[in-house]
Amino acid sequence: MTTRQQAQTEWILSNFEGIIGVGRAWGYAEGPVWYMFREHHILVRDQYLDEVRRLLRGAGYLRAEGEVAEPVEGETREELPGEQVVQGVRLLRLTGQHTDTLGALEVIRDGTGSGADRLEGLGRGVATPDHLVSICNGHPGESGGCPATEPHPIAADSELDPAPTSRRRAGEGVRVVVVDTGLDPEAERVRSWLAGVEGDPDLDIGKGSPRALAPYAGHGTFIAGIIRTLAPGAEVVVRRGFDRAGAVFESTLVQTLDKVLDENYPDIINMAAGTFTFDPTGLLSFEVFQRNRLQHHKGVVLVVAAGNQGYRKPFWPAAAPWTVSVGALDRTLRARADFSNFGGWVDVYAPGEDLVNAFPTGLYTYVEPPYRDQDRQEHFTGRARWSGTSFATPVVSALIAARMSETGENGRDAAAALLALARTQHQPGVGAVLLPT
Repeated sequence: MTTRQQAQTEWILSNFEGIIGVGRAWGYAEGPVWYMFREHHILVRDQYLDEVRRLLRGAGYLRAEGEVAEPVEGETREELPGEQVVQGVRLLRLTGQHTDTLGALEVIRDGTGSGADRLEGLGRGVATPDHLVSICNGHPGESGGCPATEPHPIAADSELDPAPTSRRRAGEGVRVVVVDTGLDPEAERVRSWLAGVEGDPDLDIGKGSPRALAPYAGHGTFIAGIIRTLAPGAEVVVRRGFDRAGAVFESTLVQTLDKVLDENYPDIINMAAGTFTFDPTGLLSFEVFQRNRLQHHKGVVLVVAAGNQGYRKPFWPAAAPWTVSVGALDRTLRARADFSNFGGWVDVYAPGEDLVNAFPTGLYTYVEPPYRDQDRQEHFTGRARWSGTSFATPVVSALIAARMSETGENGRDAAAALLALARTQHQPGVGAVLLPT
């Protein structure tokens, strides 16, 4: 029988044309997949670029200076050595006799050669893989990200969960940008609480009647619906950051976030995606993005899902100290959901199991067990029941937006105040908790 991990991996590999590598837990050559990355590429800090090139040329991972490398399968000519990802980080394509990403990173870290020919390494933190960041499902030991289940259809008139707030002006004057799969083009027409929500079209939603719904279709729409349920006055914009198999390379995702800052002027950025990483210090391009870009946009807060592997291992970028990381409570609201990641790096827990909100109309074909093995299809009529830290995250984003409209605080200050409140109502064995009011 196909496992969930196999189904998820198959779907990603079929959509990324064979340019994906897989990584194991630190120090282990065998075992479960912990992360995926763009093969034949590395991310390098700008200040080390010349030294990295010298090392890689010496070890046969880069061609001699001046030689032109042809694109490899699945890549374009634009992906040339030294592409600027964000100020401070470059994407370097390996063009020499050797092109394996992890081998190149080992050379950069540890050096190569011996005796008079020895080239000393530069240590950790200089270069990393270009990780694949994903909203796809996950369990312990898997590389996936955030919904814990596939969606299930419910009646079009079912009550929303969490229930809509009675404070109709909650979130007024606040802009929340959701970086996700995009927005159902029909969302506003068939679901009143999404009126006025704007966004890029969700490419996983097909055309025709009934519309074919690919895996992760409606993910961004469901999240936007939760935000509008709890902060109906908020301005919500859904940007498409994940348009293939619910995943994208971190270099591309950082560029999307950079564009959001430049063009959308958010107060809150909601992102329900992540990955485990090659290096225990996290995602290189995100760290540099925060230092060189995000921290200079006063008050903007990034709220990120903690992931669904049910594991203590840090999940990035949620584990970064400059994000608000959100884990999930179970349906009783008294315990951590068994799928939710946890640990001291998770800032707060919010409802995330069996939530009910907006979902595209259409026909969904299940791709994960047990329904995959049954060739199961379901027709959705506008609402779904869904679980995951993906959906706990917009609960917190909405509560931040609601507080901003009530107190006049900016996003970071409102988030800090809510986290302080969450710690006063912590639950033993769980941690800090926020519940809709």
